[in-house]
Amino acid sequence: MRSLSVSKLGILHLLMLLLVAGVLAVGVAEAKKKRALPPPTTLAGQINSLAKRLPGVMLEDAGPMTEEIQKLVVDHLVDWMANRTPTDVEVRRELESAFSLLHYPLFGQPAVFAEPWKSGTLIGAGYTLGWTDYDRQNVVAIFDSRAGKSRLVTVTNFVPRTDLHYEMLPAQGWDDFRFLVYGYQLGKSQPRLTAILFSFDGQELKSLWETHDVYDGKMDVQKDKVVIRYLKEDEYIREVTAKRKPPRHAAVYLITPTGLQLQDDHEIPF
Repeated sequence: MRSLSVSKLGILHLLMLLLVAGVLAVGVAEAKKKRALPPPTTLAGQINSLAKRLPGVMLEDAGPMTEEIQKLVVDHLVDWMANRTPTDVEVRRELESAFSLLHYPLFGQPAVFAEPWKSGTLIGAGYTLGWTDYDRQNVVAIFDSRAGKSRLVTVTNFVPRTDLHYEMLPAQGWDDFRFLVYGYQLGKSQPRLTAILFSFDGQELKSLWETHDVYDGKMDVQKDKVVIRYLKEDEYIREVTAKRKPPRHAAVYLITPTGLQLQDDHEIPF
């Protein structure tokens, strides 16, 4: 009876070993299969593959990955736009397709404009690449489009950690094309506005004026001026702590041939 029990135990032990070996073999096979998967070939797949490495990486250390993504996107737009004059909607859709495989917390948010200039069209194909509420990188590619063809003229990176928007300045008779790029950075108790006025002369993009980290800033472009309404952070904290309404302020900038010139900065009702 004892030898029979030992034999049964031996058989059970053997079966357990075989089962474990089978599970391990399946795991190894699956691992090999995963390793053998070819790299993605579509633009959206390549961008997603790179972007998956961003979560957990600080913005300061993310340069190599965001630069690779920027190159993929801009190179694709150069090829796609070479023999066409797309609308802003078409460019937006192309960028949305490029970022279509990203999912929370990763996102690619297009920001596009198409404006007539010197018998052609200037196209701004920009996007915000983000992987947290604070880690964001902005890219703006400018294309000159005319006679059914589009060429890349310049690429710039708007300030990091913000989203991306545009405002066109009213034409005032100057020869260059002027537009504001602005965005909001989250943090503290109110979002902060950063804005840069750019001038494009057909070859070069340069900054004419800029303002950074305006506390709860709201910008309004009018016929001959730009108005920024804002709060003073220390004043806001003091008044809210005392349960009083803090005053708002309005900075009025005149649109001039050299950029924006501060005309007035005064207090307004909250």
